[in-house]
Amino acid sequence: MDRHVTLERLHNFRDLGGYRTVDNRQVVTGTVYRADSLGKLQGPDWETFLQLGIRTVIDLRYPWEIETKGRVPEAERFTYVNLSIEHRPYDQATIDPDLDPWRYLADRFAEVAEDGAQEIRQVIEHLAEDPGPLVFHCTSGKDRTGLVAALVLTLLDVPRPDVLADFALTELATDRLAADWRTANPGRTLSWPSYGRAPAIIMELVFADLEATYGSVPGYLKDKVELKDETVRLLRRRLLVDG
Repeated sequence: MDRHVTLERLHNFRDLGGYRTVDNRQVVTGTVYRADSLGKLQGPDWETFLQLGIRTVIDLRYPWEIETKGRVPEAERFTYVNLSIEHRPYDQATIDPDLDPWRYLADRFAEVAEDGAQEIRQVIEHLAEDPGPLVFHCTSGKDRTGLVAALVLTLLDVPRPDVLADFALTELATDRLAADWRTANPGRTLSWPSYGRAPAIIMELVFADLEATYGSVPGYLKDKVELKDETVRLLRRRLLVDG
């Protein structure tokens, strides 16, 4: 199944549905989407977006990113929510090339998992409770978006290899994300050669860290995020179908 929504200006917009669960149920399609910045929507892309029938937009970026790069057009048409799950900004373009990039990024994900627990809970509550199709996004649809997607798919009992594979689908957008950065930053040097990459090893390390601290990923969501059992039941009822 091709989960990508083909757009000209967005490179990482895709349906979170279609995956099988460990008990052979299926995540519904056309209900939850993950994306890069919706501030890039215009022209034919905007028309394609509207055809999806999305009613809720969850923006995971910092308020200053939204101010600089824009939010979804005509935000008043939607239930628009800004939940900035990252609290410690860093510039991926300037990461030291001599560092282990995947361990470095996994450590940044760990910061988001700790600092942004309250916002992560609210995101999942919206996914469980809001009517109609929904999209959550950050700038590249890679790190913040990738973490939320991996947590949600885990709650839905999607097998770990498929959760990791979903995270790694961003690799198909890497070249375009790097090209966008260069266009937006004339005169700057992209010093980190792994910019825009999202290999599965990053999420493997993140999950291993959460399991070492909380016993399991659901354990993290229960103990740190304080996700209620009823929210998980609603999420599963909304997003899973038989056969």
